[in-house]
Amino acid sequence: MASLQSKYSQIYLDLAIRLRQAREEAGLTQTQAATSLGKPQSFVSKCEIGQRRIDFIELKAFASLYGKDLNFFDVHSQ
Repeated sequence: MASLQSKYSQIYLDLAIRLRQAREEAGLTQTQAATSLGKPQSFVSKCEIGQRRIDFIELKAFASLYGKDLNFFDVHSQ
């Protein structure tokens, strides 16, 4: 079980890296992204460090805001 948990933990960390990369490529600060999403800055920060898991609807909102296709965030297949 620890192995499975470890695998998923790494996937969430990889996703967090992609979230930050996408935001930076979009030229947005965490505060700007959060404002556009109607969330506090801490929400974006926690997502980007893997402290908070995001659901599919939230991922779609991030992708739309950052001008990225959802495939950009598909770290599971890598």
